[in-house]
Amino acid sequence: MMKQKRRNFLQGWWLSCLVTVGFSASVLAQTPGKLDKVVVAGWSKPITEITNLLVEEDKGFFKARAIDLGYLPGAGGGDALRNLLSGQADVAFTDPGSFFAALDKGEKLRAIYDIYPQNVFNVVSLKAQNIRQPADLKGKRIGVYSLSSGTRQNLQVLLHQAGLTESDVTLVVTGLLNFAPLIQGQVDATAATDTGLLVGRQRGLGDVNVMEVKNHLNLSSDLFVVREETYQRRKDVLRRFLQAYKDSMTWMMRSPEEAAQLAVKRAIDGQHLAMNLEIIKLRNASSVSSTTQTKGLGAFDLVSLQKGAQAYKALGLIQRDLSVQDVVSQDLLPAP
Repeated sequence: MMKQKRRNFLQGWWLSCLVTVGFSASVLAQTPGKLDKVVVAGWSKPITEITNLLVEEDKGFFKARAIDLGYLPGAGGGDALRNLLSGQADVAFTDPGSFFAALDKGEKLRAIYDIYPQNVFNVVSLKAQNIRQPADLKGKRIGVYSLSSGTRQNLQVLLHQAGLTESDVTLVVTGLLNFAPLIQGQVDATAATDTGLLVGRQRGLGDVNVMEVKNHLNLSSDLFVVREETYQRRKDVLRRFLQAYKDSMTWMMRSPEEAAQLAVKRAIDGQHLAMNLEIIKLRNASSVSSTTQTKGLGAFDLVSLQKGAQAYKALGLIQRDLSVQDVVSQDLLPAP
């Protein structure tokens, strides 16, 4: 009897200690065999700017929420959605333009988390090209990551500002690290992101002109999107997934130096520690907005997103009027 009481006391003491350092009883009750698999379809390969998703083996943010995280690389937001719709993934890491386009085609989707509420896209050219405003893009060769990427769609936003369309330019698919074609003169300008521009400058890009799309349409850069069926059936799993993502993002914001160090071994482009740190700082900054400051990470600005949908219809990129409040849900978001 005494041995049993002592055993019960020790088990209770050990559990209370674990709970004190931040584990919940529900998580402690989980075993590796009970983890829920969630595969994220990405728009990119495993690169530095998504370090928080790549360090699961080191940090265990998702396992702590009983999630077995998988990552499926892609080549653009459209690619991420195709992988989602084909059943290869549970969650798509995609851009609003690709989301709008899929909805326009009748796909049943729901956005559940605003990953980057700031528009990080731009169009970059060497100063010698004298491309200073959207109208100067007419007749030019312009690089994009892929034909299903946010770079292409945000380029279309800029072209529209000058009354131009894709027929007025020549698109060149250059891949993710697309500043080499610009430096080598294979394109006159290239559509990219803030992190892409940072890498390009470090690799000898030189003096450039930069047109930031946010000055024309400050629409979120990326969202987590799921199939409607998944949203309806797996709410508990998705809640835990989003909480784990928020945990990982909060860590990257608080510990950018540690994240930069882990990117060296986890990201395919993470060989340079100082560069990793600058990329991570940029992505941390794009994860916050006036909305997230009051409502917490992942919160949507529905007014901004609706304006984006209207702009994409005006551009001719979608044909139907979309009501974003019908396809965006914030009930799964972690508490602020």
